[in-house]
Amino acid sequence: MPKALTAPLVVEFPFTRSLGPVQSAFLTGLRERTVLGVTASDGRVVVPPAEYDPVTAEEIRDLVEVGTSGTVTTWAWNPAPRRGQPLTTPFAWVLVRLDGADTALLHALDAPGPDAVRTGMRVRIRWAPQRTGAITDIACFEPDDGAAEESGPAPDDGTGGAGRPVPHSGEFADPVTGITAPARLDYTYAPGRAQSRYLQALSDHRIVGERCPSCRKVYVPPRGACPTCGVATDTQVEVGPRGTVTTFCIVNIKAKNLDIEVPYVYAHIALDGADLALHARIGGIPYDRVRMGLRVEPVWAGDSRFPDHYRPTGEPDAGYDSYKELI
Repeated sequence: MPKALTAPLVVEFPFTRSLGPVQSAFLTGLRERTVLGVTASDGRVVVPPAEYDPVTAEEIRDLVEVGTSGTVTTWAWNPAPRRGQPLTTPFAWVLVRLDGADTALLHALDAPGPDAVRTGMRVRIRWAPQRTGAITDIACFEPDDGAAEESGPAPDDGTGGAGRPVPHSGEFADPVTGITAPARLDYTYAPGRAQSRYLQALSDHRIVGERCPSCRKVYVPPRGACPTCGVATDTQVEVGPRGTVTTFCIVNIKAKNLDIEVPYVYAHIALDGADLALHARIGGIPYDRVRMGLRVEPVWAGDSRFPDHYRPTGEPDAGYDSYKELI
């Protein structure tokens, strides 16, 4: 039996979002070494600021400036930082209630070890040397040795509280109006025995599915078990390579790092002999001529394991009744 495959896999999707007036003020404030919150309907100061009241769901915009020092409310030690985390050396994830705030902010605390961290300890912001208007403008927190803060309200207003917030207009020069938020997941993917056989057959430009011993349906790509009958599939069946477009969509937004000109078409394709449609790109034909029932075949590019795209075969279109159950 062929060995099951494994491979490192990265899922990455940076996306760009616009900011409303509250988040714009908050991130622009960080660029200017100022931390802003908002006052909720019950009088609490929420940091990071929310655009809508967490109790009443009403819009809130009463910005207030809070301190750059605060108190750790809870924490967890991170002995092995991963790619993209705030620090490259072991650190503590902490929830910090900044002076003047009533909610806590999640960030990293630079500490020599877990014995140096405790709930209730005083910490302060360490600002990033270069700030652009992002949460990363706070490089991390560090233990507060009692030195005076450079900005923000005094940490103690004499009432025993965490400090009195200062009203703030939220107006800064050159405000931040949008951000690009990176999202990335690194992991090792193990497709299992069934899909390993499928992938290994693709190396020989063959497409192999598996048949359910009960309902006799052939699944491509194989899943290792029939989703209808719930029984294992272990009989390999070579299908295609030609197939029929059952349905499709036209893509009009260009994806980052994808060297395909828009518009282009992705389609569900029922390969001959298969009872499950797979999806793939359609090429070799103008996007506005792709249609349901179009007969297509795979095109391999160089040494690629997977077909680069599917192109028309030149055969007459398949009748609707031949693929209607596979849409």
